[in-house]
Amino acid sequence: MKNTCFALGSAYTAILAFIIVCIDQLLKTHMPIGSGAGFTYISFVAWAVYFFAGTANAGVRAWIGYFVGVGFSVLIILLAGLFAATGFFSVPIAVFVIVFLVLYLEKVRWIDYIPAMFVASGCFFGIMNYVPDATFGSAATVELIYGSIGLLFGWFTVVGKNAIARACKA
Repeated sequence: MKNTCFALGSAYTAILAFIIVCIDQLLKTHMPIGSGAGFTYISFVAWAVYFFAGTANAGVRAWIGYFVGVGFSVLIILLAGLFAATGFFSVPIAVFVIVFLVLYLEKVRWIDYIPAMFVASGCFFGIMNYVPDATFGSAATVELIYGSIGLLFGWFTVVGKNAIARACKA
């Protein structure tokens, strides 16, 4: 019975992955940028962030972290512009200043899930650097939609696998 339950949990998770890919294929053509490639990877990364978070409350904190991470990424880009006279060091200085401030959010309840902020920031910079015609608004829109899908599917995974585990014990 143990192997059967494990197989059911694996099949359930695989079905969720299948659904995310289908959602991307339907959704990507409606995104303001990147309609040819899609953004499944953002959902998959957010899905993993939910697993690291581990609970529904932490999942909400991760979702908030995505918004904060995107916001701070925009600030890094704008601040780098202010430090343009430093040449090579403009982006590193901006990153230093913003990361220093971000780490203080560990002390603020509900805005303290730093890993989600860093993941969101990394995805945001990926979009800004590699997706043609990306703007702050279009990159934020795409990331927050796909990130929300991934976090939601993380929740679906935990709830569904727990239900399967309970059913197997009965």
